[in-house]
Amino acid sequence: MNDSIINNTNPVIWALLDDRAGNRSQCQGVAKLLGLPYEVRELEYTALSALPNALKGASFTGLNQASKDVLVSPWPDIIIAAGRRTAPIARAIKHKSNGKTRLVQIMYPGDSGLSDFDLVCIPQHDKYHEGANILSIPGAPHGVTQDVLDKASEKWRESFSQLPSPRIAVIVGGSTRRKKFTDDMGRDLGTLANKMATDSGGSLLITTSRRSGEAGKTMVSLISAPHFSYAWGDQGDNPYFGYLALADAIIVTGDSVSMCSESCATRAPVYIYAPDGFVIEKHARLHRYLYDAGFARPLEGKLDDWSHPPLNAAEIIAKAIHDNIPMWF
Repeated sequence: MNDSIINNTNPVIWALLDDRAGNRSQCQGVAKLLGLPYEVRELEYTALSALPNALKGASFTGLNQASKDVLVSPWPDIIIAAGRRTAPIARAIKHKSNGKTRLVQIMYPGDSGLSDFDLVCIPQHDKYHEGANILSIPGAPHGVTQDVLDKASEKWRESFSQLPSPRIAVIVGGSTRRKKFTDDMGRDLGTLANKMATDSGGSLLITTSRRSGEAGKTMVSLISAPHFSYAWGDQGDNPYFGYLALADAIIVTGDSVSMCSESCATRAPVYIYAPDGFVIEKHARLHRYLYDAGFARPLEGKLDDWSHPPLNAAEIIAKAIHDNIPMWF
């Protein structure tokens, strides 16, 4: 057993963070909600990271040297990681610790070495898996807690104070590896969002991402309602959390599991923009779950008066870790 647990002090926890924003958000969301000290280990990859996990096994293959240099003993008691590429790295650390390090993996790591993981947290919209170490979660975990929203509200309230209510956030992702956010989609989204604000006498809080491209610019160009806009690459602080905290309703494009899940972290009505041909089936399954569970509705251009409880799968994972610590150590 690890001395830190035996001595009744906090376990040593590492969060493995790579270059994918969604993975980072999920790991840090869980780590913060644990309420325990944790350390970050930044991961940067080489071209070898594209190899199948079955070939990499439990190894640091695919990591650059700088990342390898910070993954040294003493090994942690618990690792929290997310995504396929982190799985061989987490497994390698467990093997180097002679099995003492406990692994919490967010998203399915693949069949290779699945038994090495002590807790595998799989969103309900992913393919179904079962096992003693599998935990099914609603949506993606994230760090949008009430405390985060309260601080964002205080920071941004004055910036949006001149905009008429209801204030409707428009959170735009864009093209993915397999699906394109087209100009027609940008026009459609802009028209629907503008109609919702105009019909309700409200305003829009708009943000686009690096994936929005020309379609995002087209969308913004169609907005005639009062609005506050922040485009990817703009100077100044990103108002994203302020939007979530202060919006009376939220429109979010359906191409991002993280953005959809974070939008549902508030009680505000959430409307998902996911026209035919825009999202992959996995994302469509998430949308169906959110619709059926009452967390979101499809965007149709009409603002209704409804709400939902906040959604954050990170709370479920953090509780599961706490519940398992007495058994793990």
